[in-house]
Amino acid sequence: MKKAALVAAALTAAPIALLPALAAAQPGNSRPQPVVEPYVIPLPADEPYPGLMQLRVDASDVARGIFRVRQTIPVAKAGKLTLLYPEWLPGKHAPRGAISGVSGFKPSANGKPLSWTRQPTDVYAFDVDVPEGVKNIDVQFEFLSPVRESEGRIVVAPAMMNLQWEQVSFYPAGYFTRNIPVQLEVTLPQGWTGAAALDGLKVSGNRYSYAPTNYEVLIDSPMFAGAHFQKWDLGQNVTLNVVADEPQYLAASPDHIARHAALVSEAVALFGVRHFDRYEFLLALTEEMGGIGLEHHRSSENSRKPDYFTKWDEHGADRGLLPHELVHSWNGKYRRPAKLWTPDYRTPMQDNLLWVYEGQTSFWDLVLGARSGMQSKELVLGELASNAAFYSIQPGRAWRSVEDTTLDPIIAARKPRPFASATRTEDYYNEGALMWLEADMLIRRATNNKKSLDDFARSFFGGKEGDWGQVGYEFDDVVAALNAVHAYDWASFMSERMQDAGRPAPVGGIEGAGYRLVWRDKPNVSDREKMASAKNANLVHSLGLVIDKNGVAGSILWDGPAFRADIVNGTKILAVDGMSYSRERIEAAIKAAADGKTPIKLLVERDGRYREVAIPYHGGLRWPHLEKVGSGPDWFDRLLAPRRKL
Repeated sequence: MKKAALVAAALTAAPIALLPALAAAQPGNSRPQPVVEPYVIPLPADEPYPGLMQLRVDASDVARGIFRVRQTIPVAKAGKLTLLYPEWLPGKHAPRGAISGVSGFKPSANGKPLSWTRQPTDVYAFDVDVPEGVKNIDVQFEFLSPVRESEGRIVVAPAMMNLQWEQVSFYPAGYFTRNIPVQLEVTLPQGWTGAAALDGLKVSGNRYSYAPTNYEVLIDSPMFAGAHFQKWDLGQNVTLNVVADEPQYLAASPDHIARHAALVSEAVALFGVRHFDRYEFLLALTEEMGGIGLEHHRSSENSRKPDYFTKWDEHGADRGLLPHELVHSWNGKYRRPAKLWTPDYRTPMQDNLLWVYEGQTSFWDLVLGARSGMQSKELVLGELASNAAFYSIQPGRAWRSVEDTTLDPIIAARKPRPFASATRTEDYYNEGALMWLEADMLIRRATNNKKSLDDFARSFFGGKEGDWGQVGYEFDDVVAALNAVHAYDWASFMSERMQDAGRPAPVGGIEGAGYRLVWRDKPNVSDREKMASAKNANLVHSLGLVIDKNGVAGSILWDGPAFRADIVNGTKILAVDGMSYSRERIEAAIKAAADGKTPIKLLVERDGRYREVAIPYHGGLRWPHLEKVGSGPDWFDRLLAPRRKL
């Protein structure tokens, strides 16, 4: 045996040899062994469920935000029936089931209570004892939705609600959810109108009843309901359904609706087919209900500020959400990573290809936003500049790849972090989009604009008209589809950019389009709109922080000027150069400090302690922009040109 092998063998054996010594060092101490849990949950099988579940939801208690639920569940035999509450939720890419909101769980059969036990190793699983001769069990419970933001997302507001069926239902373990039939009946507040992508609607007063469907489709078909409701036909079997806090916010102009219709036409022109028989945009214009941006196969589930229509010119950046969710009907719902599709809502999802699912969707939402007129070219370029600029200074990319950030929904659940630039967050969205921009420009330039990522989208996400099933894919499938458009080493291209840490700034697509990233002392359109909407000051590229409307610092850049001055999230800036804080004053101070001599003097407070800070930053105000290089063609114009028939 060689010396190296002897050393390795000795190191391997060392821990085993130490065990007696470790035991002797703890004489008399108890030494337990693990207990093998007897609890078993049936694995999902692709078999039909024996019967039709009935789900009745009373959603009329607006004042308290309480949903009262009655379920009738057929059973095939006596014994233990395991009911599961949905845990791993599509679109959320993580175990986000709202199990803590369940109250008053009471199963019964023929009017008699049944005993039940929650499984301690899986708190989403409830074992119900079913007696002999019982054909159906009844389950009643309440879902207590949050009434304050500190308790979670508010889904019931005075004039609207968001009904998510995974919050108000259980399903039997042991079956693919697509094989469990269910029929829904929901009671809304008097005078309210509801919209959902469910079929066979019958309305009786404030009671909405739907035709039987399967549990998978039910969970993928949420409802928005409200006292102030309006809908518009956008063509292509697509409807825009809007609820608002107050009726005046429903005042959309014909031009606004025409641009939404153009969005639909551009999406169909891009992908070539529709993977839905009908599609319902569900849009809430609200400051009272919690925000949401979630995709579904035949609907969206989105919210924007109340003045989405009434202050149209101020909200260009906000109009990227509906394009994003519409694209997901093709990318994310019809085609999805094979390991993101699961047969039930207990099986864990694997998120590692979210840079295709979300990253390419983020690319297309910008493209379709511009092609449809929902957003301007200037705004799209500003968004790309802001994203590329942040990644050019992001410290966390030195140790963490983009693909590793696809696990962030599970790791962090979008909770606030002290130094997010060091840990990274869900960068597979925006850095993924920048990679797909580079892929598009590479194909366009190599083929003299004869081919592009449009061709990939049509072939990869296309297929059979009206097919709203699911088709999985792996990394190699993406590589093969790209090579069918244009032969290239796509495997290395994507793995280097998505799977390697320590990558340079992702500006290849910007440069391929004939532009470069530059810095100016005025914000680009995207940053300007976002700051105006949030009433904050984004100074990440100068002082290394964002200051909110109350003067509170956040988004501290790791090792930036504010970081080095010991300013952390939550620090309040009270004064600038001896005067009370305002955005205008701090920007003026940054300008003055550009002389190379004058520090930026702040009075700050944190947890009741005050101190003066002098920040030696002299780089002036800096916001990112894209600047055209040379006199060659503008490849962005080619990318963003409309495809629909005008």
